[in-house]
Amino acid sequence: MASDKFVVGLIQMSCSPEPDDNIARAEAHVREAARRGAQVICLPELFRTQYFCQREDTALFDLAEPIPGPTSERFSALARESKVAINVSLFERRAAGLYHNTSVFLNSAGEIVGIYRKMHIPDDPLYYEKYYFTPGDLGFKAFESGVGKIGSLVCWDQWYPEGARLTALQGANILFYPTAIGWHPAEKAEWGEAQYDAWKTIQRSHAIANGIYVAAVNRVGHETGNVRGNQASGAGLEFWGGSFLADPFGRVIAQAPHDREDILIGEVNSKLIEEVRRNWPFLRDRRIDAYGRITERMLV
Repeated sequence: MASDKFVVGLIQMSCSPEPDDNIARAEAHVREAARRGAQVICLPELFRTQYFCQREDTALFDLAEPIPGPTSERFSALARESKVAINVSLFERRAAGLYHNTSVFLNSAGEIVGIYRKMHIPDDPLYYEKYYFTPGDLGFKAFESGVGKIGSLVCWDQWYPEGARLTALQGANILFYPTAIGWHPAEKAEWGEAQYDAWKTIQRSHAIANGIYVAAVNRVGHETGNVRGNQASGAGLEFWGGSFLADPFGRVIAQAPHDREDILIGEVNSKLIEEVRRNWPFLRDRRIDAYGRITERMLV
């Protein structure tokens, strides 16, 4: 049954070349977050491996798995054991030649409540996701967690206010963004601070505009996309960590460091959502009669 308050746990972790090691460490982090009182826990994007999209390699499609499948079933058992809901990010094999970047939401009984397939797929240097992932076709989703309604989007979705709005309009109390984002080492000195600030600002703006909690859950550490010795060439990426939880006023109420793993614990309070929306009634004042052209690519 939903309550006025529930506690979330955000797992900021580093990822090794060995998938089994990453799964085991993620399980340990979930158990620790549950021990500290978390009721809904979110893991970072594609945490089972290092971020492999730093190059295009057909062999890496072998990392994908069905849903239900080995990873979702393992975390389903953990959800039942720990009596927590878990948001699990997976490389989904939907069919031969058809793959998605997918969030699986498990309730505290270990049941798959729903899945969300990443809608916005980037294609940038060292982020070659369009090679691997088909854009999501399920739309934006909000799920019942057992203690409150949550929304799950994924990484590049962070930059799009439309996704945040459509998820919030389905009644979500919090938007989770499992993430894998970092600096190109050669750019960090000049652009690093501005890039992180933009990333944090856009997500805080989703919290403010929708009167909702927002949780960004990043990985941390330097990676070359190494998966059991198969790695990309070049300098790799330095994932900037900095995971955070913002309240409906946009205030950051918990934040992780840039240089190490961390578990953030924070409270979601539906009464605060109500209070903020009464004082900043953005949903009331939306001109839904005037937004029809938002689905056009450009208006000039």
